[in-house]
Amino acid sequence: MAQLSNKIIAYANSLGVSKVDFTKDVMLQDDMVDGVSNPYIKEWNLLDIAQPNAEQLSSFEDTANTAEANAEVIANRKKLYGSPQDQIQNIMEQGLEFEQNRVAEIKAANPKQ
Repeated sequence: MAQLSNKIIAYANSLGVSKVDFTKDVMLQDDMVDGVSNPYIKEWNLLDIAQPNAEQLSSFEDTANTAEANAEVIANRKKLYGSPQDQIQNIMEQGLEFEQNRVAEIKAANPKQ
């Protein structure tokens, strides 16, 4: 199940809002009930779009799940790429083509959805 914040981002994006600040625009709260997470929108300050209801947010479940999966893939790729210094060193020692092939192999082994 996708995180509430990612569903809100997908909802906002669908209405032309490209950035949501969760410290100002939308405040979330989670009142754990019997150890079960129950996040909800505590405060909605995005004046350009209406606050979504639960049904509207649930329609963005797949989009949010894809975004979360892709964020994990990107994080894994960054680890495998190494630091920019490592990449430059590879280019200097092995050549640009070698590094391009290495990056292509990493992308192929870690595809985004």
